[in-house]
Amino acid sequence: MGPASTIRSERLRSHRLSAPAATVADAARHMLATQSQEFWGGRWALATRVRGRTTVRDVDAAYGRGEIVRTWTMRGTIHTIPTADMEWVLSLTAERQRRQAAAVHRNEGIDADEADRAERLARAALGGGNRLTRKELFEVWEQGGVSTFRQRGYHLLVALSLRAVLCQGPVVPREKGPTREQFFVLADEWITDAVTPADPMAEFFVRYIASHGPAGARDFAWWSGLPLGVSRAAAEAASDRLRPVADEPEPQYVVAGAAPRRSAGAPEVVALPPFEEYYLSYADRTVPCAPEFLSAIGPSMNGIVRPILVARGEAVGVWTHSLAVGRHAESPVPELFTPGAATDEEIAAALDRYRDFITA
Repeated sequence: MGPASTIRSERLRSHRLSAPAATVADAARHMLATQSQEFWGGRWALATRVRGRTTVRDVDAAYGRGEIVRTWTMRGTIHTIPTADMEWVLSLTAERQRRQAAAVHRNEGIDADEADRAERLARAALGGGNRLTRKELFEVWEQGGVSTFRQRGYHLLVALSLRAVLCQGPVVPREKGPTREQFFVLADEWITDAVTPADPMAEFFVRYIASHGPAGARDFAWWSGLPLGVSRAAAEAASDRLRPVADEPEPQYVVAGAAPRRSAGAPEVVALPPFEEYYLSYADRTVPCAPEFLSAIGPSMNGIVRPILVARGEAVGVWTHSLAVGRHAESPVPELFTPGAATDEEIAAALDRYRDFITA
């Protein structure tokens, strides 16, 4: 494929960072699943991939219209995903996530009967278009005899989300600051446009390559949480829709056909959120980041991956910001790994774009 700079340039385009999409829904559709365990971060991840000024209100409106939802799509991690794609993706990833959670469920005393009871209570409370906050849903379970003590409530939420019973839809309003949570809704009532690809596994691989390529089966295995053998079989099944661009140390692909058109107005320096797809979603993260700086970004021992500053495709620093009411309007604080990797004006412009997004 060539030097790291060439790979970074192609990935910036695949990620719609140098070839932004027209709308939030278009960006989400292209990315398929965007890491969103930090709710503000997932919304910013989509906004950075849309051309023109895009605010947190714009992204929240896409949730409110039912174009996107948030749920545990893979690796036990929350992603934002187009509503139309949620169910078929879970059909590929949910069972493996359930097996990985089995020991925790045993420790918490959650068996199939308990999950069934929680599902019946949730369906009764949410049916007919109702929506509940996490706290309100926990109260429904407690009143119905299903304990949410310690982490039981959280694990029941995940279990029912993996069943495609629940998903997180419209945002919960918050005065004087951006919301931090969403309402839970019944997926089969909220999602009205579900699709099922002819070959879901091949589609899964193609959509990953379209949004992350150049990349290979090992990268897809990490991102999807699926075994490497399954990932290689998915690559083979999708081969007629892919174009190999390298063979060593193993095949790397981009999608066949025209790539998104780069925008001359796309900034060369961007402030990206925590758990950013451009950095995190590969088996080898030394393409976007020099090895000596990986530990400064993460994942750390507690699993945190920090927001990053990216200049011309390379991670050159991190940044911090608070979402506390009042403090969300303060200026984000950058920390460059190497002075001079980007100009003060470039860094300021990147952080100002985020500040405009979050304070709108």
